[in-house]
Amino acid sequence: MVKRYANMAFIYAIIAMIFGVFYREFTKFNHFTGQTNLSVMHTHYFLLGMFFFLILMLVEKNFHFSDQKHTSKLILIYQVGLNITGFGFLMRGLTQVWETNLSNGMNASISGIAGIGHLLMGVSMILLLLKIKKKAV
Repeated sequence: MVKRYANMAFIYAIIAMIFGVFYREFTKFNHFTGQTNLSVMHTHYFLLGMFFFLILMLVEKNFHFSDQKHTSKLILIYQVGLNITGFGFLMRGLTQVWETNLSNGMNASISGIAGIGHLLMGVSMILLLLKIKKKAV
């Protein structure tokens, strides 16, 4: 599992860098100078992707908390949540750069997408922390 967590950290570092370049180039191409949610995708993927899995790697190395079945499901749910959140940020950011007028329903839908992603990440993170706590004691 240690190697798996290291691989996931590497993948999310690459994704974070891609979104950083995308943000810079996309806003430059569209002559956009205001605030956009695209600017936070880079840091979200670095912190909630790369750093999260680096920390899990170190914790796994010390406490051996992972079991194949249960932990893999929690990690999958976490990653789904992270990427749903990223998709919500991407949709919000694109509409901001393009200065799209959104209906109240569409605006709420984009916020709801990001909210569902945050919820999945939060629940899976708490369950992972409980697993780690059980092994650490």
